[in-house]
Amino acid sequence: AMPKGMLPIVDKPAIQYLVEEAVRSGITDILIILGRNQSVIEDHFDRSPELEEKLAAPGKEKMLEECLGISNLANIYFVRQKQTLGLGHAVSMAKPFTGDDPFVVIYGDDVIWGEDPVCAQLIRAYEEFGVAAGPGADVSRYCSLKTTPIHDNYFFVDDMIEKPKKGQEFSNYSILGRVLLTPEIYDLLAHTKPGAGGEIQLTDAMAEYARNYGGMTAVEFTGKHYDMGNKLKVVEAQVELALQHPEIGEDFRAYLKEFCKTL
Repeated sequence: AMPKGMLPIVDKPAIQYLVEEAVRSGITDILIILGRNQSVIEDHFDRSPELEEKLAAPGKEKMLEECLGISNLANIYFVRQKQTLGLGHAVSMAKPFTGDDPFVVIYGDDVIWGEDPVCAQLIRAYEEFGVAAGPGADVSRYCSLKTTPIHDNYFFVDDMIEKPKKGQEFSNYSILGRVLLTPEIYDLLAHTKPGAGGEIQLTDAMAEYARNYGGMTAVEFTGKHYDMGNKLKVVEAQVELALQHPEIGEDFRAYLKEFCKTL
């Protein structure tokens, strides 16, 4: 009925948390790749004259400021993916937008909340080592990275496999929701054949990059991950971010304490 990116977490849709993370990381130009029936995402980041007119009434100044702030978060552009051929195909559509610059890919299903935005963590790793990816967990659902420790929370990666079967895993590290890539990935994607699920997998192109272009750097990021395709994680996001909300956090905490007594 609606895109996962528009599922609300307290008072904002999930995709707004992703855009705000990019902005907090110093990113000023954002391309959102839309699928079929996802124009509501484009509408969310657009101006709404009718709503703004209603919020211009006295006493609604804060609501008007929030409404205007959404459209002014960054330079936001949109492109339509007319065929759902996989993440690799979606990323390849960004080539005219990113040009010769390195760029961050933010997976639309993955909200990651923390004081230090994950995109910023990857950018710092790129500045030190080069191409970067963010490890996660549950490798059978994502991918498995072949890692060698470098220092602190940084790892060298020279191979990876998408959705490995039991026994195929390289390690318990997986890419989870964020990668920083360079333009070389586009040529690799152009020659990547459909893989897991019959889709063009970004991981397959990255694996070729890792094997043939001197490896990649993985960052064991800090932050709490919420998979918006997982019902339990969606509910966890609602509860945990509500507790941190400046307006309702204190009252919601008191409610939870009382409610837990009934369990």
